[in-house]
Amino acid sequence: MDINTLLEPYKTAGVNLGLERIHGLLAKLGNPQAKVPYIHVGGTNGKGSVCAYLSSVLTEAGYKVGRYTSPHLIDWRERVWLDNHFIDNRDLMAVLQQVKAIAKADSADRPTLFEVFTAAVWLYFAQAEVDIAVMEVGLGGRLDATNVPEPCLLSIITSLSREHWQVLGPTVVHIAREKAGILKAARPVFLGQIPAEAQPVFRERIAELHCPDHWIDPAMASGKNGQPWANWQGFEYPLALLGDFQLQNSALAIAALQELQQQGWDKLTPEIIQRGMAKATWPGRLQWVDYNGQKILLDGAHNPAAAQALANYTHHLVDHSDHYLPTITWVMGMLSTKEHDQIFRHLLRPGDRLLLVPVPDHDSGDLPGLERLAWQTMPELSEVKVFDDCFTALENLEKTEEHSKKLTVLCGSLYLVGYFLKKLQSSQ
Repeated sequence: MDINTLLEPYKTAGVNLGLERIHGLLAKLGNPQAKVPYIHVGGTNGKGSVCAYLSSVLTEAGYKVGRYTSPHLIDWRERVWLDNHFIDNRDLMAVLQQVKAIAKADSADRPTLFEVFTAAVWLYFAQAEVDIAVMEVGLGGRLDATNVPEPCLLSIITSLSREHWQVLGPTVVHIAREKAGILKAARPVFLGQIPAEAQPVFRERIAELHCPDHWIDPAMASGKNGQPWANWQGFEYPLALLGDFQLQNSALAIAALQELQQQGWDKLTPEIIQRGMAKATWPGRLQWVDYNGQKILLDGAHNPAAAQALANYTHHLVDHSDHYLPTITWVMGMLSTKEHDQIFRHLLRPGDRLLLVPVPDHDSGDLPGLERLAWQTMPELSEVKVFDDCFTALENLEKTEEHSKKLTVLCGSLYLVGYFLKKLQSSQ
């Protein structure tokens, strides 16, 4: 039996937020989460990058580190890391089988797929006797399966925007209430760029729980030997991940690491932090790949804030480059639940070319409808076409000298990026 087959019975539960089922599962497993000191990372965008920084540095320091993120791009094992390596497939199957043995898939209150998987992760980290785990919130926070009370060392809220509003609530204030649910009594919380209207929600929760709060401004960009570095409150470190938004994400990670140092994690010296930051990786986010002799940029960009971040990077790249032409070819697929008009507004500029594709095995946006919306949003596009697959779209690109100077970006969904990387990997 493979992982997909094992998890299949739990898919029908869909998204069903709540803590009763996950706490029940964990209790039957002997409460493994109680043995795992952890950092809880929530927010809209930036969670994965912050988790990557933290786990890289903690591993570099010699600690035994577990990391849990979602979704995966290619393989379920990508969600679970131990010391900067994917979980072994046999180990993952073993803990999933243990959870399956006590998780009824045919009952009315059956756990969701995410709850089953998360319970298995807590069990694995406990069995592996990790020193610390870096846990990314799956959806929201307050009722997310990762939200267990102890022993949480600190919480991080990376950013906040109107994402998953169909589940979390229609406004950023509603969403903030869900995100603030991961704060723990008397434990420090680190917050990134939070919209003004949402800040009172966090401040009220912070006061209720007596949390030491740290509102973190972005680092300042710098450089050494032609490589990107950053400076946060006088501490300099290398930036391994691309994009201006990493100034905020990395500053959150640095602040959290300095807090851990004060809590007694004394292996976190400045030199170790610098080395660990330099080794951080986070695939599928501003990732360059070679495809048919051309460099292509990959990025999820699945919500307006992420699209704005991608636009900042790509537009600066083409506007200040001697190599690239000023227009961009976008190969884009989006889920039906996303705010398509806002994503288009952030990304598309006059003269750009848009190739719309489905997101395989997911509820894609209606492609003819997206085509009409793209023209309405940016009438000065040079072309909009619909294709049945991202590879078909890429094959349609001309092999001309002019096209070789045009930036091509595959974006709109992490699931699309994962599909592309999986097919690319299998063809090599």
